[in-house]
Amino acid sequence: MASPAPVDADTDDPIAGLVMKLRLRDGLDAHEADVLRDSIETIETLPAGRTLVTAGEPLRQSILLIEGFLIRFKDLSQGQRQITDIHVNGDFADLHGYLLKRLEHHVGALTAVRVAYVPHTKLTQITEREPHLGRLLWLSTLMDAALQRERILSIGRRSALGRVAHFFCELNARLEIVGQSDGAGFPFPVTQLDIADATGLTPVHVNRMLRKLRGEGLLTFRNGLVEIHDRTGLEKVADFDPSYLFLESLPR
Repeated sequence: MASPAPVDADTDDPIAGLVMKLRLRDGLDAHEADVLRDSIETIETLPAGRTLVTAGEPLRQSILLIEGFLIRFKDLSQGQRQITDIHVNGDFADLHGYLLKRLEHHVGALTAVRVAYVPHTKLTQITEREPHLGRLLWLSTLMDAALQRERILSIGRRSALGRVAHFFCELNARLEIVGQSDGAGFPFPVTQLDIADATGLTPVHVNRMLRKLRGEGLLTFRNGLVEIHDRTGLEKVADFDPSYLFLESLPR
């Protein structure tokens, strides 16, 4: 099977993914897009494994992901890591840090990433001067909460196979929104240990579930590439209902 060919967003525009996400759910005019673009102070490329935010540290800026995959995670004193969310192109990884001023979890680079930093002073200006845009950024934090609730459901109630299947269904849907998946697959250069930490399983169990999904002709994950052979079948195994992604366009 040929490698999936995602439809790329405008890689020269650092807010392209964010704009695609927001316009899917509400109107966003050119002025508001310019305000978002002008709010960026710096852009940086970082390697996989880099911690961008450490729990408890004071925050004065928020991180917008332009390329790659970021994670939010917590760990225990013995070193066990739980990935609580994976962020894709166009996501603010720590927008809630604007009001919290610190996080109780870490933010790190799952893969090599390109990120933009937006000072909290700029976010204050947006909330005071651009009420509609401020509501759309608020919507982004509410979307994060919806993703968290679905992840709790997966870890608490889905079978191991359903958990892994749902993990890939959700990523595929979110990447489609920003043009990084064609619906049949996407690049995902991570390890089975990373998937285990995101799904609450052991790497051995993840390996078994991936072999089962491949054996049933649903999905293949190999060499950093996800290939979805039967999307309908995969979503059935996952009990995947995308309504929690709020993909409808409504005035906000």
